[in-house]
Amino acid sequence: MKFVLGEKIGMSQLFDAEGRAVPVTLVRATPNSVVGIKTAEKHGYTAVQVGAGVRREKLIAKPQRGQFGDLGNFRYVREFRVPNTDGIQRGDKIDVTAFQEGDAVKVSGLSKAKGFQGVVKRHGFHGAPATHGTKHAHREPGSIGGGGGRAGGRVAKGIRMAGRMGGERVTVGNLRIAKIDAAHNMLAIRGAVPGRRGTLLEVRG
Repeated sequence: MKFVLGEKIGMSQLFDAEGRAVPVTLVRATPNSVVGIKTAEKHGYTAVQVGAGVRREKLIAKPQRGQFGDLGNFRYVREFRVPNTDGIQRGDKIDVTAFQEGDAVKVSGLSKAKGFQGVVKRHGFHGAPATHGTKHAHREPGSIGGGGGRAGGRVAKGIRMAGRMGGERVTVGNLRIAKIDAAHNMLAIRGAVPGRRGTLLEVRG
Protein backbone atom coordinates (compact mmCIF):
# COMPACT_ATOMS: atom_id res chain seq x y z
CA MET A 1 0.00 0.00 0.00
CA LYS A 2 1.27 3.49 -0.90
CA PHE A 3 0.59 6.53 1.29
CA VAL A 4 1.93 9.98 2.09
CA LEU A 5 0.90 13.12 3.98
CA GLY A 6 0.85 16.35 1.99
CA GLU A 7 -0.36 19.95 1.99
CA LYS A 8 -2.88 21.26 -0.51
CA ILE A 9 -1.32 24.09 -2.55
CA GLY A 10 -4.21 24.84 -4.90
CA MET A 11 -5.58 24.00 -8.32
CA SER A 12 -3.94 24.40 -11.72
CA GLN A 13 -4.02 22.71 -15.09
CA LEU A 14 -1.73 20.58 -17.24
CA PHE A 15 -1.93 19.69 -20.91
CA ASP A 16 -1.92 16.09 -22.09
CA ALA A 17 -0.31 14.67 -25.25
CA GLU A 18 -3.36 15.70 -27.34
CA GLY A 19 -3.20 19.29 -26.04
CA ARG A 20 -6.30 18.99 -23.84
CA ALA A 21 -6.35 20.89 -20.54
CA VAL A 22 -6.42 18.63 -17.47
CA PRO A 23 -7.53 20.17 -14.14
CA VAL A 24 -5.22 19.13 -11.30
CA THR A 25 -4.73 19.80 -7.60
CA LEU A 26 -1.16 20.46 -6.51
CA VAL A 27 -0.09 18.73 -3.28
CA ARG A 28 3.27 19.36 -1.62
CA ALA A 29 4.40 16.22 0.19
CA THR A 30 7.74 16.81 1.89
CA PRO A 31 9.40 13.55 3.00
CA ASN A 32 7.47 11.89 5.83
CA SER A 33 9.09 9.89 8.61
CA VAL A 34 7.86 6.64 10.10
CA VAL A 35 7.51 7.39 13.83
CA GLY A 36 5.77 4.21 14.95
CA ILE A 37 4.64 0.76 13.87
CA LYS A 38 1.55 -1.06 15.14
CA THR A 39 1.60 -4.86 15.02
CA ALA A 40 -1.19 -7.42 15.29
CA GLU A 41 0.57 -9.21 18.15
CA LYS A 42 0.91 -6.14 20.34
CA HIS A 43 -1.91 -3.80 19.25
CA GLY A 44 -4.42 -6.08 17.53
CA TYR A 45 -3.96 -4.54 14.08
CA THR A 46 -1.17 -3.50 11.71
CA ALA A 47 -0.55 0.14 10.88
CA VAL A 48 2.19 2.68 10.26
CA GLN A 49 2.36 6.01 12.09
CA VAL A 50 3.76 8.79 9.91
CA GLY A 51 4.98 12.25 10.92
CA ALA A 52 5.12 15.30 8.65
CA GLY A 53 5.71 19.03 8.88
CA VAL A 54 7.70 20.96 11.48
CA ARG A 55 6.58 22.36 14.82
CA ARG A 56 8.35 24.19 17.63
CA GLU A 57 9.43 21.77 20.34
CA LYS A 58 7.73 23.76 23.12
CA LEU A 59 4.36 23.18 21.42
CA ILE A 60 4.76 19.39 21.38
CA ALA A 61 3.46 17.32 24.30
CA LYS A 62 6.10 15.45 26.29
CA PRO A 63 4.80 11.98 25.37
CA GLN A 64 5.10 12.86 21.68
CA ARG A 65 8.61 14.25 22.20
CA GLY A 66 9.57 10.89 23.59
CA GLN A 67 7.92 9.11 20.69
CA PHE A 68 9.61 11.29 18.07
CA GLY A 69 13.03 11.08 19.72
CA ASP A 70 15.73 12.24 17.34
CA LEU A 71 13.53 11.94 14.24
CA GLY A 72 12.34 15.57 14.44
CA ASN A 73 9.52 17.75 15.75
CA PHE A 74 6.50 16.92 13.61
CA ARG A 75 3.43 19.08 13.15
CA TYR A 76 1.18 16.22 12.03
CA VAL A 77 1.02 12.54 12.91
CA ARG A 78 -1.35 10.20 11.12
CA GLU A 79 -1.83 6.44 11.05
CA PHE A 80 -2.26 4.32 7.94
CA ARG A 81 -3.64 0.78 8.17
CA VAL A 82 -1.57 -1.70 6.14
CA PRO A 83 -1.90 -5.47 5.51
CA ASN A 84 1.56 -6.03 7.01
CA THR A 85 4.58 -4.04 8.14
CA ASP A 86 7.26 -6.20 6.54
CA GLY A 87 10.30 -4.15 5.54
CA ILE A 88 9.08 -0.99 7.30
CA GLN A 89 11.21 0.36 10.12
CA ARG A 90 11.05 3.36 12.42
CA GLY A 91 12.86 6.29 10.83
CA ASP A 92 12.15 5.26 7.22
CA LYS A 93 11.37 8.13 4.83
CA ILE A 94 8.29 8.23 2.59
CA ASP A 95 8.05 10.71 -0.28
CA VAL A 96 6.30 11.28 -3.61
CA THR A 97 8.50 8.67 -5.34
CA ALA A 98 6.32 6.02 -3.69
CA PHE A 99 3.77 6.81 -6.43
CA GLN A 100 3.90 6.65 -10.20
CA GLU A 101 2.12 8.74 -12.80
CA GLY A 102 -1.25 7.18 -13.58
CA ASP A 103 -1.68 5.57 -10.14
CA ALA A 104 -5.23 5.53 -8.76
CA VAL A 105 -5.44 7.22 -5.34
CA LYS A 106 -7.98 8.35 -2.78
CA VAL A 107 -7.49 11.59 -0.87
CA SER A 108 -8.83 12.42 2.60
CA GLY A 109 -8.93 15.80 4.32
CA LEU A 110 -11.13 18.32 6.14
CA SER A 111 -13.60 20.05 3.84
CA LYS A 112 -13.92 23.83 3.82
CA ALA A 113 -15.81 25.08 6.87
CA LYS A 114 -18.68 27.36 5.82
CA GLY A 115 -20.20 28.19 9.19
CA PHE A 116 -23.95 28.21 9.95
CA GLN A 117 -25.87 27.98 6.67
CA GLY A 118 -29.50 27.75 5.62
CA VAL A 119 -31.21 24.87 3.87
CA VAL A 120 -30.79 26.31 0.37
CA LYS A 121 -27.01 26.35 0.57
CA ARG A 122 -26.59 23.41 2.92
CA HIS A 123 -29.01 20.92 1.35
CA GLY A 124 -29.86 22.40 -2.04
CA PHE A 125 -33.51 23.27 -1.27
CA HIS A 126 -35.20 25.24 -4.07
CA GLY A 127 -36.94 27.72 -1.77
CA ALA A 128 -40.35 29.26 -2.24
CA PRO A 129 -41.59 30.89 -5.48
CA ALA A 130 -40.15 34.36 -6.04
CA THR A 131 -43.54 35.81 -7.09
CA HIS A 132 -47.28 35.29 -6.52
CA GLY A 133 -47.40 36.75 -3.04
CA THR A 134 -44.32 35.23 -1.40
CA LYS A 135 -43.11 37.62 1.30
CA HIS A 136 -39.89 37.23 3.28
CA ALA A 137 -39.94 33.44 2.85
CA HIS A 138 -37.92 32.83 -0.28
CA ARG A 139 -35.24 30.70 1.41
CA GLU A 140 -37.20 29.21 4.30
CA PRO A 141 -37.26 25.43 4.83
CA GLY A 142 -41.05 25.07 4.93
CA SER A 143 -42.86 22.53 7.13
CA ILE A 144 -40.74 20.31 9.37
CA GLY A 145 -43.49 17.79 9.99
CA GLY A 146 -45.37 18.90 13.11
CA GLY A 147 -48.97 18.11 14.00
CA GLY A 148 -50.18 14.62 13.21
CA GLY A 149 -47.60 13.90 10.55
CA ARG A 150 -45.24 10.98 10.26
CA ALA A 151 -43.54 11.73 13.59
CA GLY A 152 -46.70 12.35 15.60
CA GLY A 153 -46.12 15.97 16.56
CA ARG A 154 -42.37 15.96 16.95
CA VAL A 155 -39.46 16.66 14.57
CA ALA A 156 -38.09 13.44 13.07
CA LYS A 157 -34.46 12.67 13.74
CA GLY A 158 -32.21 13.47 10.78
CA ILE A 159 -34.54 15.94 9.08
CA ARG A 160 -32.65 18.39 6.89
CA MET A 161 -32.49 21.82 8.48
CA ALA A 162 -30.15 24.79 8.80
CA GLY A 163 -26.89 24.22 10.68
CA ARG A 164 -23.14 24.12 10.51
CA MET A 165 -21.82 23.18 7.09
CA GLY A 166 -18.45 21.76 6.12
CA GLY A 167 -15.43 21.23 8.33
CA GLU A 168 -15.88 17.45 8.11
CA ARG A 169 -13.54 14.68 7.05
CA VAL A 170 -14.16 13.88 3.39
CA THR A 171 -12.59 11.17 1.24
CA VAL A 172 -12.58 11.40 -2.56
CA GLY A 173 -11.69 8.25 -4.45
CA ASN A 174 -10.99 7.24 -8.04
CA LEU A 175 -8.47 10.04 -8.61
CA ARG A 176 -5.31 9.71 -10.71
CA ILE A 177 -1.76 10.98 -10.33
CA ALA A 178 -1.27 13.23 -13.37
CA LYS A 179 2.36 14.25 -12.73
CA ILE A 180 5.11 13.84 -10.12
CA ASP A 181 7.83 16.43 -9.47
CA ALA A 182 10.22 14.68 -7.10
CA ALA A 183 12.68 17.59 -7.09
CA HIS A 184 10.07 19.87 -5.51
CA ASN A 185 8.13 17.15 -3.59
CA MET A 186 4.98 17.88 -5.61
CA LEU A 187 2.09 15.69 -6.72
CA ALA A 188 -0.39 16.81 -9.38
CA ILE A 189 -3.62 14.90 -8.76
CA ARG A 190 -6.25 14.97 -11.45
CA GLY A 191 -9.48 16.60 -10.23
CA ALA A 192 -10.49 18.34 -7.01
CA VAL A 193 -9.74 17.24 -3.45
CA PRO A 194 -11.23 18.36 -0.10
CA GLY A 195 -10.18 21.44 1.83
CA ARG A 196 -8.78 24.93 1.44
CA ARG A 197 -5.21 25.87 0.62
CA GLY A 198 -2.92 24.55 3.34
CA THR A 199 -5.19 21.64 4.31
CA LEU A 200 -3.43 18.47 5.43
CA LEU A 201 -4.22 15.66 2.98
CA GLU A 202 -3.81 11.90 3.30
CA VAL A 203 -3.03 10.36 -0.10
CA ARG A 204 -3.43 6.59 -0.37
CA GLY A 205 -2.67 4.38 -3.34
